[in-house]
This record gives sequence, structure tokens and C-alpha cells, in this order.
Amino acid sequence: MSRYIGDRAFYRRALMLAVPIMIQNGITNFVNMLDNLMVGAVGTSTMTGVAVANQLIFIFNLCIYGAISGVGIFTAQFFGKADNAGVRYTFRFKMIICFVTTILFTALIILKGDLLLGLFLKGEGSPEDAAASARIARDYINIILIGILPYALTQCFGSTLRETGRPKTPMYAGILAVFLNLILNYMLIFGRFGFPRMGARGAATATVISRFAELFYVVAATYIGKKSAFIRGAFRSMRVPLKLVGNMAVRGMPLMLNELLWSLGIVTVNQCYSLRGLDVVAADNIALTFFNLFSVVFMSVGVAIGIIVGQMLGAGKTGEVMDTAVKMRVFSVFTGVIVGVILASLSGVIPMMYNTTAEVRHIAGWLIILCAAGMPIDAFAHASYFTLRSGGKIIITMIFDSFFVWLVSVPFAFVISRYTAMPIIPFFALSQALNIIKCVLGYFYVKKGSWIKNLVGNES
Repeated sequence: MSRYIGDRAFYRRALMLAVPIMIQNGITNFVNMLDNLMVGAVGTSTMTGVAVANQLIFIFNLCIYGAISGVGIFTAQFFGKADNAGVRYTFRFKMIICFVTTILFTALIILKGDLLLGLFLKGEGSPEDAAASARIARDYINIILIGILPYALTQCFGSTLRETGRPKTPMYAGILAVFLNLILNYMLIFGRFGFPRMGARGAATATVISRFAELFYVVAATYIGKKSAFIRGAFRSMRVPLKLVGNMAVRGMPLMLNELLWSLGIVTVNQCYSLRGLDVVAADNIALTFFNLFSVVFMSVGVAIGIIVGQMLGAGKTGEVMDTAVKMRVFSVFTGVIVGVILASLSGVIPMMYNTTAEVRHIAGWLIILCAAGMPIDAFAHASYFTLRSGGKIIITMIFDSFFVWLVSVPFAFVISRYTAMPIIPFFALSQALNIIKCVLGYFYVKKGSWIKNLVGNES
């Protein structure tokens, strides 16, 4: 059993990284859940419109995440090597990527937003309901666009702080932002304390204001008090050595492509679900909101795996890495089982919290049960992904993640949605079960050990 279970010091180190991430993301998703409940209280069309708009925002968020995570492989290893100049270069590169990504996404939504939003509103349901949801979705996303740059910049600072041993700063920034967002949502969605009743537009406005507040806090905290070494001189120029740019582009940028392809794949699968009707769009939104809240536990453990293993590789401790990776993966699955049981036990209560139809509640309850049942599987796959990614094995990571979605999940969902009349519940269950194949791939890729590699041994 010692091969799979660590000692107290092992879990203490893991939890010191995972818990702040867990708290930050947990509070964020908890407030997102409350936001979702508030929007759901306005009506099903409003909830559907916001859910559709968030499908596109999800793609942007994953692109930013992929970009900074790809570069973050180098950040963690530079920090493990005690090379502050290297950390500074990676921080600059993250900033450049985020600016470019924000500009491209904004242009896409301005030019093709209506077309993209409409793809999710073609299922069964009245044309009037679909038109109302489309109008709400467009109003919502137009406002949200104002806040995507501060969100991206916050991720640049937050990820670098976590990778350099300061996970509490982005946690505190996230706590500030989500509580501000919650208060503003209550005032702007429902028109409390003299504010106008804005519905979905109020939810978007509250999100934008909280994004700016979060950025202000994380920047100020980075400079004030315990100043991070990487920030000293970080903006004297935006210079990054060309050799390092090349290495980060070769090993890091494909991770952004991976996250883009993966998010597009997930959104495509959700679009296939939406063809079963507008009720399914609303029910899927409810189920995924609570899945995101509960999955924070094992997903935070996955992030910790990437940071811990990356720092060990950068420090040259390659002989200890496999043992650490196996124990962390077992720990991740354990957390997935616990939160899955809790979520399943709430499947009958959660749908009743929404102002929607009995059919939407029925579908949502079953989707929540299926999400909960798949959590241990998701935890195993998530831990495998971060383990593979920590060593910069990009092709293996892409095969395991985005290629799997496009070669397995998307074709399955496309065929079932277009060429069969299979109801949404068995359709969703079979789609979730495909992740078992992904776990098998993850097991063999991690066991092979080809991902164990120090990327920064000769970098500066």
C-alpha cells in the first residue's frame, strides 16, 4: 500500500498547494451557482440565454488557461531551479499571449456572435422562446466582453504566483471578486436598493465589475508587502530570449491549441445535446453548474500535481517523480469518490431550487446523478493529464485530451444526436462512459514514464 499512499508530509505538501486553489475555485463556483440560481429565478428563457452565452465564454477561458498553463510548465521548473530571471521571462510571455487571445476572441464575437449563439437554439421548443433566449444571450455576452481582458491579466498574475509558491494571493483576490459579484448580482438582476432591474444584463455587469476588482487586488498584492521576486523589473521591457520563446512555443503553445480544441469539442458535444430541445439546454446548465462546483476538489488536486511534479523535475529529482505521481493520482480519485457521493445525494433537491418546468427538473436530476457517477473517472483522467503535461510531452497530452474528444466523443455525440431518437438521459450516460477509455490511455501513458523530463536544465 505504501506505493499508493503517502505519509503525512506528502499530503501536507499537496494540500498546501491544493487547498488555496480549492478555496478560490470553490468560492468562485459557489457564487457562480448562486448567480445561476438568481438568473434561473427570472425564468427559463433567461437561464437558457445566459447558459448559451457562457458556452462561448468557456472557450475563451480555456484558451487563456491553456496558454498560461503551457508557459507555466516552464515557470514551475524555473522556480524549482531558483532562476528568477527565467520566471520573469515566462510571465512576460503569458502577458503577450493573453493580449493577443483577447483581441482575437473579441473580434470573433463581434463579427460572428449571432451565428455561434444560434447553434445552441435549434432544438425542440417554441420559436418565440428560442428568439427570446437568443436576444438575452447577445445582450449578456456584449457586456461580458468588457471584462475578458482583466480576467486574462488576472490569470497571468495568479498562475505565476501559484507556480512560485504564493497560492494564497490569487485565492484572496478570487474571494474578493466572487463576493462582490454576488452582492452586485442581487442588486442588478432583481433591482434592489434603488438599482434598475436588469436581469441577465445585470448579471453580466456584476461579473465585469468583479473582474476589474480582482485584477486590482492581485496586482497590488504582488507589489506590496511580500514582493515576488519575478515582478522586480518585469515591465522594464517585454523582452523574452528568442531561444526560450522557441522552446515555450514548441512545448507550451500546443497546450493552448489543446485547450482550444478540447473546449471546442466539449461545446460541440453540448450543442449535440441541445438538439434534444430547449429543456435539455436548461437542464444541462443546471447539472453542469453543480458539477463544476463539486469537481473543484479533484481538479484542484490535479493542478497541484502539475505544480509539484513540475518543481521536482526542475530541481532534477526525476527519480522520485513517478512515485509522487502515482500517489497523487490515487488521492485525486479518492476525492472524486467522496464529492461524487455527496453530489448524487443532492440530485433530487438541486433542480427544485430553480424556477423552471417539471420536465427540466426531471432531466436535470438525472444528469446530476450521471455527472456524480462519473466523478471518480474524471478525477483519474484529470490527474493523468496534469502528470503528463508537467514534463512537456505535448503530443501525448494532446492525444490524451483534445484528440480523444474529437476522435471519440464528438463523433459519437454527432451520430447519436442526428441519426437516432435516443432520449437525452441514456445519450448523456453513454457519452460520459466514454471517459473510461481515456482513463485506460492515461494509465498506460503515465506508467510508460516518457514524460519525465527536465525542460529548463540549460535555460536561463
